[in-house]
Amino acid sequence: MIKIGIIGVGTVGESVANILENNSDIIEARAGKKIVVKHGVVNNINKKRNVNISISNSADDILDDSEIDIVVELMGGVEEPYKIVKKALSNGKSVVTANKALLAYHRYELQELAGHIPFSYEASTAGGIPIIGALRNGLSANHIESIMGIMNGTTNYMLTKMINEGALYDDILKESQELGYAEADPTFDVGGFDASHKLLILASIAYGIDAKPEDILIEGIENISDIDVDFAKEFGYEIKLLGIAKKIGNGVELRVHPTMIPQSSMIAKVDGVMNAVSVVGDCVGETMYYGAGAGGDATASAVISDIIDIVRGNNAPMLGYNKPLESGLELLSSDEIISKYYLRLEVSDESGVLASISSALGELNISIETMLQKTSSTPNRANLLLSTHLSKEKDINNAISKLSKLSSVYGDIAMIRIEA
Repeated sequence: MIKIGIIGVGTVGESVANILENNSDIIEARAGKKIVVKHGVVNNINKKRNVNISISNSADDILDDSEIDIVVELMGGVEEPYKIVKKALSNGKSVVTANKALLAYHRYELQELAGHIPFSYEASTAGGIPIIGALRNGLSANHIESIMGIMNGTTNYMLTKMINEGALYDDILKESQELGYAEADPTFDVGGFDASHKLLILASIAYGIDAKPEDILIEGIENISDIDVDFAKEFGYEIKLLGIAKKIGNGVELRVHPTMIPQSSMIAKVDGVMNAVSVVGDCVGETMYYGAGAGGDATASAVISDIIDIVRGNNAPMLGYNKPLESGLELLSSDEIISKYYLRLEVSDESGVLASISSALGELNISIETMLQKTSSTPNRANLLLSTHLSKEKDINNAISKLSKLSSVYGDIAMIRIEA
């Protein structure tokens, strides 16, 4: 019999305990041993929990219990769970976590601490989608050329509503909060930070890149307007918040931002709260992983798959490799990104404006691919929408700075990258 302790018996922790109890026969058949939850730890001992396990508010009740083989960390946060997981590992206990923030900041320290002690984290990224296992095991023969994914269900739900139903950002954010998809403070989701943590985890497995959220480009969906949505529809694009990792020569791009992608692409068809991740390997080509990215049962399914894997005796290296993957791979500066770009400007509705904007872009070797003019709510002004051919991020940023200084341009210039 294998005994586990759950630190953090919230929505996911309750699902883990209940699935282990309700599906015990099939889980035992697949694991080869009976798995039971011996104890759970919570912050608020007085809150009603829908579980049939003993509960306390001290993590040491699990960490110091010699009968507990596997510690499941579901508490959230960074530094406090880091201390708890370190102690679990030092006591020789295997660890399963769904904590993406913990791994975004401490995955390399934890890999070193874990050594040959099993440490699994499938549930940390894209909920019930087995993307960690795919990268660590299923695609282990491949050099990974790129990873591109919808890694946050809240933003995907909001963007789907904005594009398919014409919903306005503020209205759909309020609805998302009422439905429980978005928190009272939605910044972590809509600002792209949740997706960035997941991208960093995947990039470590694929490329061995040790980067923190502060090191990469992160933009959210807060500034996307109905005008941007109209442009996307007009030219055959969907708008998605994507996490993108690309190997470029001896470097790796890591970025999270709203992206216009062709409606014909597979990821463009992923709507609502669902997640999807596309991985391109040099041997296998493109593979696609789709499913529920959040929710108690979906995330618990991934947690339990890790528990079963450990019980079966799998003690593969935490990040999936025993020596550096490739020598010389470095994190590329966001200035070096090469992409197509969409720009939205509010301009004076008068002759000569378009010529001055085209001239300013031309001086930076940026050529216009498409252009659309929309009426502005302000008299004597227009919204100028344009997309560029492939350009360098540094040049686009310089162009935005230059255009902003023109007397015929008003307010901030919006920019969205295009992945064709």
